[in-house]
Amino acid sequence: MLGTALLAAPLLSYGQSKPAPAKNSVQPKPVPTTSASPRKPASSAATVKKAPAAKAVQTKAAAPATAADEVETAVAPAGAPVAPVPAPAKPAPVVAAVAKPTGTAVLSGRITSPTTDSVGVTLRENPLDPKEKLIRVPLNEKGEFKLVIPVYGSTKADLVYGDDVAPLFLDAGTDMDVRFKGSDMSGTLKFRPNDVPTGLATKLRNRANLSEEQRHRQQAANANNYLVEADAQFVENDGFQVLPDNIQLYEAPFLSFLEYRRKHQFNFLEDHAAKQSFTQDFYNYARAEVVYAYANDRLTFQDLREQVVNTESRLKMAPDYYNFLREPGLLNEPNAIQSELYHEFLLNYIHFTVAQDKRQRSDPDFYPASYALASKKLTGPVRAIVLGRILQESFRFGHVKQSAAMLADYRTYDLKNQYYPTLQADFDQHKDFAIGAPAPDFKLATAAGDTVNLHDFAGKLVYLNFWKSTNGLCLRDLAYAQELIKKFEGKNITFINIALDENEQAWRQLVTVKKLPGVQVRVPGGGLRSKLASDYALQEVPTYMLVGEDGTFLNTKPKRLSSRAAIDEINQSFGKASTYTSAIDFPATKK
Repeated sequence: MLGTALLAAPLLSYGQSKPAPAKNSVQPKPVPTTSASPRKPASSAATVKKAPAAKAVQTKAAAPATAADEVETAVAPAGAPVAPVPAPAKPAPVVAAVAKPTGTAVLSGRITSPTTDSVGVTLRENPLDPKEKLIRVPLNEKGEFKLVIPVYGSTKADLVYGDDVAPLFLDAGTDMDVRFKGSDMSGTLKFRPNDVPTGLATKLRNRANLSEEQRHRQQAANANNYLVEADAQFVENDGFQVLPDNIQLYEAPFLSFLEYRRKHQFNFLEDHAAKQSFTQDFYNYARAEVVYAYANDRLTFQDLREQVVNTESRLKMAPDYYNFLREPGLLNEPNAIQSELYHEFLLNYIHFTVAQDKRQRSDPDFYPASYALASKKLTGPVRAIVLGRILQESFRFGHVKQSAAMLADYRTYDLKNQYYPTLQADFDQHKDFAIGAPAPDFKLATAAGDTVNLHDFAGKLVYLNFWKSTNGLCLRDLAYAQELIKKFEGKNITFINIALDENEQAWRQLVTVKKLPGVQVRVPGGGLRSKLASDYALQEVPTYMLVGEDGTFLNTKPKRLSSRAAIDEINQSFGKASTYTSAIDFPATKK
């Protein structure tokens, strides 16, 4: 429901043999996102992304949206069982231990005045899987539907209707009637238990006579109505959000805001728990959301404020500001395992603690240090989840050999093989363009008629610029490219400009007339469909990459030629490949 994340690691979907490097971004600093934002609309029922509990402050290239495995089921008359078609299996080099559903959750109901023809539920069976599973059914002519969702224990999910998303909490035995207006799902959404007596007098008379199954259905409906009301009370209310206004506060008033919000959230939860019955799993989840919303927002406030309030310098916090991190049970709380905010807080805590040792994300040993610390500090099932999150960051921003070593070590924490296959597939998708992966060699003709290979420049830093003479953005960058090349004249760096022009004559004329500096080469035929474009997973131009002195990728997302920070970034890149190489050794963390 509420909370702040320091890093939203991009999670790519399956299906790519080679992922394209992210476009023109930089090794990220922590990117805080704040709590309690309105839920993000689904772009479509087929490719919905779970609505975040936070507004993101983007200071880097946006992460690719996660995809959803879609399962379509046929609508059935009320009361008729509907068996969902299993989702397509995801290929993975390692076979996971097959988890069997603990049961099903049933959502049936009616939408008044529908505005679209289907409704669905998304859920993530594996907290490390970049893909959500989407189960969707069409509405019948009366706006009725029935969804049968296999569940693997108590789980957070989302109800998806058109562009609207609402939170759900499901478990085996959940059986609810769902009603809302098609034009206003969030404002009219109501849940009732199926086949449970209704009405106050009936409830009072039959409460003691309810079967365990009926009581569980009532508890499930209570839980989901609570989530709807909590969203309206806190998520949709700017006064309870860190952004856009409360981030402007100084330390003391910000802590007052957090305490005020936490008090109201706890009161809201306890009032509902006293009047209605919840399952223990849901109560634990709802309480953890409050606890770790507070902890997350307090932990990330200093960094977030520095990025958002850029008219002021970084706040200097009171000596005891971070003492709350020492509270017993804050790090290892088994009752919070279902809360994604708990996972996010632990990841932020690990990064924060590593940063206290003067390590930055761009340092070669940042991710190994984070992994080692998490393996030491965390216990229980959450340790494998957080270690997996660190690995996913390393796959994207760390050295490929460090990632491989940590992934091998991870198997000692995942003895049931729950997460390793997912991580192995994720690693395989990113390894070709990770730091330390060899850049594909090429042999191309220059504008002067000579032939050059990438390996000719071994021992030098190489800045690759993939461009086209017919692309406006590429042409705009020409002036910046010439200026940048002049600044590094005589330094141990070569700028190779690789044209993907179909028209050789037009390219050659531009290079000659403009007297373009650097190494000017052209890919013969094919453009973005050429083998070289495929080797480098090029999807558009301009694309820039930095190759280290050892011929391996150093940065597949460097600053643009037109960026003022490009000079500093290049200066910091000299010799960095050897720095990574010297930090490769990764000792096993579990003796």
